[in-house]
Amino acid sequence: MTAEDKSNIKENPVMPVEETTMDVVNEKRGEWYVVHTYSGYENKIKVDLTKRVESMNMQDKIFQIIIPEEQEVEFKGGKKKVTTKRVFPGYVIVNMILDDESWYVVHHTPGVTGFVGSGTKPIPLQDEEIEKILRQMGLVDQKPRIIDIEIGENVRVKNGPFENFEGIVKELLPDRGKVRVSISMFGRETPVELDYEQVDKI
Repeated sequence: MTAEDKSNIKENPVMPVEETTMDVVNEKRGEWYVVHTYSGYENKIKVDLTKRVESMNMQDKIFQIIIPEEQEVEFKGGKKKVTTKRVFPGYVIVNMILDDESWYVVHHTPGVTGFVGSGTKPIPLQDEEIEKILRQMGLVDQKPRIIDIEIGENVRVKNGPFENFEGIVKELLPDRGKVRVSISMFGRETPVELDYEQVDKI
């Protein structure tokens, strides 16, 4: 490898720490650790930690920093409102190879109060735990579920806390495998979000 090749690799690392794509998520390089932060400072900590990783040349040990968020749809006054909601306020999740150096870089980022773990030992998330979080954020592939239900149709809830309730389909969420149904409770129409498998057409 020539000096020019080495220079290009250094200037253009294979995986910038701030990048979050399907390929990056699906390629397991390190473990995922939950980092506790001051609430409300998650975005600032992500930016600051990204800069520290680059300035301290830790791209080979710290790969991704994500803030668990999801989009929430609300209907107010007949209008649809989409808001971004923090799934775990006060936490960021970091994909990294944990050793003394990488621990120091993350732990000593201003606003970080520590790792989530057992005592002083950070404990990585299990594969199913991080997969659930990434799927919730829409960062991993999820095959849309096919259901023969349309907006405006009447349905009955098969199980769960609203079992045997009837309602009208207001919105389909195929990418999440869910349906939003308006059911009558205590004389009021209440929107609830259900899995496709929980409802049947009447």
